Amino acid sequence: MIRSFALLNRLFPAEEAHAHCDIPCGIYDPHLAQIAAQTVVRMNQLIEGLPRPGADASKEERDRYSNSLARYIVVKEEHAELCKHEVRIIWGDYFKPEHLEKAPDLHSTVWNIMKLASKNRQEVNMEAAQDLLAEVQRFAEAFWASKGVSVRRQPSNQAVGGESVVPAA
Repeated sequence: MIRSFALLNRLFPAEEAHAHCDIPCGIYDPHLAQIAAQTVVRMNQLIEGLPRPGADASKEERDRYSNSLARYIVVKEEHAELCKHEVRIIWGDYFKPEHLEKAPDLHSTVWNIMKLASKNRQEVNMEAAQDLLAEVQRFAEAFWASKGVSVRRQPSNQAVGGESVVPAA
């Protein structure tokens, strides 16, 4: 019997599944989406501030520039996608029709986040990065309002600057 299962497992291996939990566990927080959006802003800052090597630059200087640029772009793209992922989980698993009464613009906010995150993956664009962060902050405010929790904006205390939306506790 065990051999049969082992054979079936080799022929039809289980696929890896990714989910927040889908229980639902009731543990949701837009904090990670905000951090991801702030990271997208920060990577744009670093890319814009990266000194380009001159025409007479050494191979090492050109390599150092290329390496830094590639790393910043990868992190920017990963965090734009992470932002989309975190928002999709909360939007799809947490928000219910009754929440739309308190947040009638929720669907357009989520739509804007998805489009802006994609735009940030495609471009180095500080305005799009700032717009993404602003939309994620609106989403965070709608999330906490749906729970009846007052919020405040506090300094992010990150190199990127700006603010985070947090419960006012």
